[in-house]
Amino acid sequence: MLSRKIKPLSTRHSRSHLVGARPKSPPKHFVFFPLLILLLLMWWIYRGLFQFPVWFDETIGKAVFFGLPVWLYISLSGAKSIGETYAPRKIYKGLLVGIAVGGLFGFVGSLTTLVGQGVVVKAAPLFLSNAFWGQFFLALMTGFWETLFFYCWIMTVILEKFPKWSFMHQLLITVGIFLLFHLPNTILRFHSPQIIIGQIFLLALFALGQALFFYRWRNLYALALSQAIWGMVLLVNTR
Repeated sequence: MLSRKIKPLSTRHSRSHLVGARPKSPPKHFVFFPLLILLLLMWWIYRGLFQFPVWFDETIGKAVFFGLPVWLYISLSGAKSIGETYAPRKIYKGLLVGIAVGGLFGFVGSLTTLVGQGVVVKAAPLFLSNAFWGQFFLALMTGFWETLFFYCWIMTVILEKFPKWSFMHQLLITVGIFLLFHLPNTILRFHSPQIIIGQIFLLALFALGQALFFYRWRNLYALALSQAIWGMVLLVNTR
């Protein structure tokens, strides 16, 4: 019985097969940086040309510029890890951690103000004031939208899609993006170069602390509440 020899595929056939193959699809995070740059430009234009009330900026404005893009990115990429940062099961623990960390920030901030200015401590019925709760609601909205945008989205994507970067590199990129988005408001509020530099330095420290906080807990509610409490402490102590 004669055995047939199986001829190997020719080089031409192999190459033609490769040529006819479908090209490899781009990574799903390819829209991240283009979308981020577009949002940064739109945010600068929005801050520079329009002057809306604070309540509008912190609720509707940031919902459009910070909330909608996150939803769009999740829809395009199918990323599930972003939604995990604000899963309903994390609410209870997030509130407890947020109160603890925010309370610590508040205590340190108040103590620093008392020591630096020699202020006498007096009881004030802040919690009975409608103005206080109105400001606290706006602080919560600010903390929610900014945490969702800068940490639940941006930092999560950077940590997962660019693992070859060092952790310090990932942190600095996150902090840098945070500063770029806050730069227009800082320049519009303050005119002295020294004050602007000081504010940028404080914002960088805050962003770095929040980034480390998020890296530890991956919980939107904890960061949003701690940021809101810290914002209220600054508001009360500067009055």
